[in-house]
Amino acid sequence: MPTIFFYGPELEREKKRELIDSFTRSASKATGIAPSAFVVYLLPTSPEEVGVGGKLLTDRQRDGK
Repeated sequence: MPTIFFYGPELEREKKRELIDSFTRSASKATGIAPSAFVVYLLPTSPEEVGVGGKLLTDRQRDGK
């Protein structure tokens, strides 16, 4: 079963529904696999837990980079 993982900010319930629907429809269209086969995980991740370019995202935001 195809699986999609999304790591990002906490979202409101309606935004979660929209995102899951959009991911599922897009992936199904691109692959030809039935939408019912897809599993989507939304994993809330704070900027304190993300590194970009060797720095914490919170540090990059603070530095304006």
